[in-house]
Amino acid sequence: MAMGGGAGGGRGRGRRRARRRPLSEINVTPLVDVMLVLLIIFMISAPLLTVGVPVELPQTEASAVETDQPPVTVSIDQDGAIFVARDETAYDALIERVTDAAGATEKAELSIFVRADGRAPYQAVARVMARLSAAGFTKLNLITDTAPDA
Repeated sequence: MAMGGGAGGGRGRGRRRARRRPLSEINVTPLVDVMLVLLIIFMISAPLLTVGVPVELPQTEASAVETDQPPVTVSIDQDGAIFVARDETAYDALIERVTDAAGATEKAELSIFVRADGRAPYQAVARVMARLSAAGFTKLNLITDTAPDA
């Protein structure tokens, strides 16, 4: 009985190379990279676009306040005009407009950010805050700009 030896491994004379088929799948890695960059850009720029009333905030050394839900912003410009979000409102309609902007959130749980221009009359700011407090809103926050380092 003769034993046959060969390098073919029993598959014939030679072994052919497997042909590579063209890759027909789309490489989505660059798309994911671009989408992540855009997501980061929008996450950073979205909070900056929430308030459209131009006011010059007074500068303080206070730290930032963290909230769980989006606040309602009440702005007071240098002439004492009152704005809820971007819409100007009368002093008498302030509570109704803030309640409408809050939606279903309870008054005690709603954060209200008061943005007052540094040149606004103190009386206008005090009246707005007193009116909101008397209506049952307990989380009132004054928005200021951070003081530059000396």
